[in-house]
Amino acid sequence: MLYGANGYTGTLIAELAVRRGERPVLAGRSVEKVAPLADRLGLEHRCFALSAAQSALEGVEVVLHCAGPFSATSAPLVDACLATGTHYADVTGEIDVFEAVAARDADARAAGVVLLPGVGFDVVPTDCLAALLVAELPSATSLDLAFTTGGGASPGTARTALEGGGGGGRVRVGGELRRVPVAHRAIVARFPSGPRRVASIPWGDVSTAHRSTGVPDITTYTVLPGLTGPLHGLVAPLLRAPAVRRAGLALVGKLVRGPGERVRARSRCEVWGRVRDEAGRTVSGALSGPNPYDLTADSALRAVRRLLAGGVPAGTHTPSSAFGADFVRELDGVVVGDLVPGEQ
Repeated sequence: MLYGANGYTGTLIAELAVRRGERPVLAGRSVEKVAPLADRLGLEHRCFALSAAQSALEGVEVVLHCAGPFSATSAPLVDACLATGTHYADVTGEIDVFEAVAARDADARAAGVVLLPGVGFDVVPTDCLAALLVAELPSATSLDLAFTTGGGASPGTARTALEGGGGGGRVRVGGELRRVPVAHRAIVARFPSGPRRVASIPWGDVSTAHRSTGVPDITTYTVLPGLTGPLHGLVAPLLRAPAVRRAGLALVGKLVRGPGERVRARSRCEVWGRVRDEAGRTVSGALSGPNPYDLTADSALRAVRRLLAGGVPAGTHTPSSAFGADFVRELDGVVVGDLVPGEQ
């Protein structure tokens, strides 16, 4: 079942699934939005509120959840999956959702269910690169991960960013999550296209990469032109105001449509990472891939196929703990560079 099928990302996944000969059940809250898509693709559909999800999961082996913000939608669907023995995957990048799902590990094991958040661009390429790096330097105690993307955001991504925009940054220090200002650190990331200065942001890997690798200190970065330092100090307090967030969400609904096929075809993503141990040894590496939304559709469908095939132990997982660090190498258009010892 693909829940949230009528959203931007959900529609991309549904269309790709049909092209690959797969026939998911399309689902969402609004029959007016889901039914036309299901009719166009020739697929079954079910429409229900998340409060009624348990009865709607009859006969469903895996749910792929694409209806954000996941801070509001993940928990009731996870509850329904645990009650019905249905494996759960989603495309979230929200740190608190990763933490909340990870806290259900014992429940998932008892139910014989796999809970696997983050099977899209958030966080497949970063999580797998982190695991590859730590496999090369098992003594690593710190991890820096950076990414850059092109093509623009979908409505759902923009809404999630607005919802969390006033919360500041997050890092992991000594194994614990800590709040810090956004852009409190800046480094140079050596992407495949060349070095770029990146600033720290809250990204899902401060949760997931810790569970994948055990590394205690993790910071995540991206290119933030014009959104660091003093400017962010002015913007963040505004985003904490409910009226400002409501106004921003209304504008997103009117102005943001997500990148079209041509824009996605012309844009790519890049990820860079570096690990360091207490002796000062380092290993760095990078990868490039297609537009993040195309990568998400591909990786999410491959994850569902793996879950349907069995073999992933019950419990909560990250992409690399479920499928191995080389999972990212299977994705269409992804190129993983050499891992390089020494400062890079």
